[in-house]
Amino acid sequence: MLLLVFVPAALALRYVFHVDPTWIFVMSAVAIIPLAGLLGLATEKLADHFGVGVGGLLNATFGNAAELIISVIALRAGMHDLVKASITGSIIGNILFVGGLSALLGGLKYHTQTFNRTAASMGATLLLLSAVGLVVPAIFHGLVSEAGAERELSLEIAVVLMATYLLSLVFTLKTHSQLYAGVAGAGAGPEADDAPGPVGGGEEWSKGKALLVLVGAAAVIGWLSELLVGAVEEAGEALGMTEVFLGVVVIALIGNAAEHSTAVLMALKNKMDLALHIAIGSSIQIALFVAPLLVFLSYLIGPAPMDLHFTSLEVLAVALSVLIISQVADDGMSHWMEGVQLLAVYAILALAFYHLPA
Repeated sequence: MLLLVFVPAALALRYVFHVDPTWIFVMSAVAIIPLAGLLGLATEKLADHFGVGVGGLLNATFGNAAELIISVIALRAGMHDLVKASITGSIIGNILFVGGLSALLGGLKYHTQTFNRTAASMGATLLLLSAVGLVVPAIFHGLVSEAGAERELSLEIAVVLMATYLLSLVFTLKTHSQLYAGVAGAGAGPEADDAPGPVGGGEEWSKGKALLVLVGAAAVIGWLSELLVGAVEEAGEALGMTEVFLGVVVIALIGNAAEHSTAVLMALKNKMDLALHIAIGSSIQIALFVAPLLVFLSYLIGPAPMDLHFTSLEVLAVALSVLIISQVADDGMSHWMEGVQLLAVYAILALAFYHLPA
């Protein structure tokens, strides 16, 4: 939590010293990382008081809160391309970067790690649905170049995605919750930590403390997100990065920093079920919950409604990510080389977005 010192530093640079927007962007980005961690920790501590079912719902609701806050601020500013890029980046980042890093580091510690094949395949299938939700508007755009029709189709697809997400919560938290309980991985040594304990780990927090930290962290993230989004265009020009690259790689990694560390820690404890559930589940939340929610919010707070027409490279990136994670999840086992493969695909896609002309 030493990075919390960047919070007052970012605010001082903006409101006291009025420095170059690039520095404000960088400092705000770094400051959001520990706040996202606090937000996730407060959610987990609050979940400790409500049991597995409600706790899972809280984690599903607030798991991508930092990403959602940043996107809402950008949406209100009418920066639809940045919002869509951050959605794409969160989906592929969680699948490839988080999943890959977890498989790599966990695989280096344990020869082979196992996970529930049925649960992972279910997640991959839901991600395939999200890819369909991106592909159809892109194809429709090529057939019918009418903005009104695109927005209407996007709104209807958003309703379908949101309904599917809500039903998936019923599946994972109620009717088939046993698939997501987690199993001890094979090949665990004596150092593997499978002991039960609170979701958040460490000392127990009261409900009041957890709620206070949750609300406080969300409020400060919202404040810093205003600074981040306000400086993104100038920072992109100064750093030689397009708005799409900043959204797909930089902002997406910032918004999901807390989940990255949690998934890797679970993999290092030989709990690959939980690591994959975090990586795939977070992507599902973004694709089936956050994306349609942002479409709905664009009609209320945005200067214009947002559609689900993503660029060809964004659609391709999501489709390829879903394809490779489906292959990895097919056998119910992972090793370090599969982590390398996932990270390699992420690096190739990130390079493609970096060289994408403005």
